[in-house]
Amino acid sequence: MKKSIIIPTLSVALVFMTSGIYLFSQESNIKLVWNKYDFVPGEKIIFEDNQEGEQNGEFPSRWDLVTGNVENAAFGGQNVIYYKEAESCIVPLLKNPEKDNLPDLFTIEFDCWFEPEEYCQYLVSFYDQKNQSESPIEVEPLKINANHAGIPEKGEGFYPGEEEVGEITKGIWRHVAISFNIRALKVYLDDARVVNIPNLGFNPSGVTICCDPMNSAGAEGKNRFIKNIRVAEGAVKLYDKLISDGKIVTTGIRFDVNKATIKPESMGVINSIVQLLKDHPEIKLSVEGHTDSDGDDASNQILSEKRAQAVVAELTKMGVEPDRLTSKGWGETKPVGPNNTAEGKAANRRVEFVKNN
Repeated sequence: MKKSIIIPTLSVALVFMTSGIYLFSQESNIKLVWNKYDFVPGEKIIFEDNQEGEQNGEFPSRWDLVTGNVENAAFGGQNVIYYKEAESCIVPLLKNPEKDNLPDLFTIEFDCWFEPEEYCQYLVSFYDQKNQSESPIEVEPLKINANHAGIPEKGEGFYPGEEEVGEITKGIWRHVAISFNIRALKVYLDDARVVNIPNLGFNPSGVTICCDPMNSAGAEGKNRFIKNIRVAEGAVKLYDKLISDGKIVTTGIRFDVNKATIKPESMGVINSIVQLLKDHPEIKLSVEGHTDSDGDDASNQILSEKRAQAVVAELTKMGVEPDRLTSKGWGETKPVGPNNTAEGKAANRRVEFVKNN
């Protein structure tokens, strides 16, 4: 069964405030189909930034500046990271940034904004440009446009149905998902895999996210944004995890804030669970929701129950027999990480698929 998700796109208006606060508005929609999405994020979170609690107009607190000018802003009712200048680069703040901080299997995700009728390109380098030396093997950064992504001379591709790198009629958010497995690199734009490089040719050691120096979007001081950045260590296959541990733990099923509405980028995990259950009809699962400690206990308990129920409803809609699934919520009672760090809270906001005997 096809899974269709309505993604909001934005019609942008910029308001400059004397205090340095930046506010933007949003409207309009586009329709995407996520039924074949196979990206599964890593299970151990290395770095997380959803811009929670950030001060508008200040530099993002979980990042370090390599070059340019970057600030926090509000866009469409959400906090975002705003590249004020075209040639701007940032790196995650990590304890030992000079060391290799990326394992053999890792995933990177973030959302980036593209403005119509303007050249807009983001760059991802797989080393920390501020604290690490560039690989002796010269490889250009991953280039991300509205309809295209790739590394020149390595591999690149267009979003299905598109032939122009950045030609769009409305401003849109793209969800970028990057998967690295020992030497192979895959890149997804929203619901589609657009890059599949079997051998990247060097060892990634860190992350730098830049706005291209030739970027014309933002010439009026707007329209270059990223948000919801996550770097995670890759996981073993879901079935192997279920058999060895008796459960699958995932932070890859995500919901709107304080709601049980499943975000579209969750479909990679959900599609994988559906396939696992189709391949192994003997398996029954308890779908169990968990939250972080933000908010009160009672509200978190109810929220975790509703989120588990939403996942069960999605699985049954996709063809899984209802009698093979149950749901349960644990609220904030079973944390797996500290609730005083972004990474710990992200680990606690999880869904577990527990094998029923």
